[in-house]
Amino acid sequence: MNMQTAAIFLVASAALIAVPGPNHLYIMTRSIAEGRRSGFASAFGVETGTLVHIAIAAAGLSYVIAQSVIAFSVVKYSGAAYLVYLGIRTLRARDEAQTVAATAPQSLRRVYLEGVVVNVFNPKVILFFLAFLPQFIDPRAGSVPLQIVVLGLVLLTLGLVSDIVYVIGAGSLGQWMRTRASFRRYQRYISGVVYLGLGATTAMVGGGQRR
Repeated sequence: MNMQTAAIFLVASAALIAVPGPNHLYIMTRSIAEGRRSGFASAFGVETGTLVHIAIAAAGLSYVIAQSVIAFSVVKYSGAAYLVYLGIRTLRARDEAQTVAATAPQSLRRVYLEGVVVNVFNPKVILFFLAFLPQFIDPRAGSVPLQIVVLGLVLLTLGLVSDIVYVIGAGSLGQWMRTRASFRRYQRYISGVVYLGLGATTAMVGGGQRR
């Protein structure tokens, strides 16, 4: 890739990643509700999911999924269902456990794994790798799978930096909000509604022209 194309790729990628999306909202919700430790765990989980997408794209499966109505729908609705599950689970948490939950976040392993699942089943990421990344692939420059891996790792790095910024900002906001009794009282309702909203958004993602 020549320097001009590389510069365009970096600027375009940074601009796309900087716009808050489902992954950012998920990370922010975790950071506000449970603190920076959970925020960082969810961020690393999300970017581990990006590694899965890179591997899938390099293997050519992203194109197959995006072009298949059934496969794309399975991925889309699985992701939406999981986010809705998180929302319902949060809303149904016992009232007496609410204060404890605010000071004792879920295990970091569980938060990390949930971040992986949220990103792996995010149909927007599949379309991102299908519609955006191929514009910078040059078959004449060498191995296409290797180019996808390299560009994907660049995207992952930019994404991780962006995630960390959101974790730090949302974590600081959450630390302040958790000192307010009103926030502690409604914390699980806010988090639950955000998860349900993310699930609904994911379910409405379209796949364009697919056979």
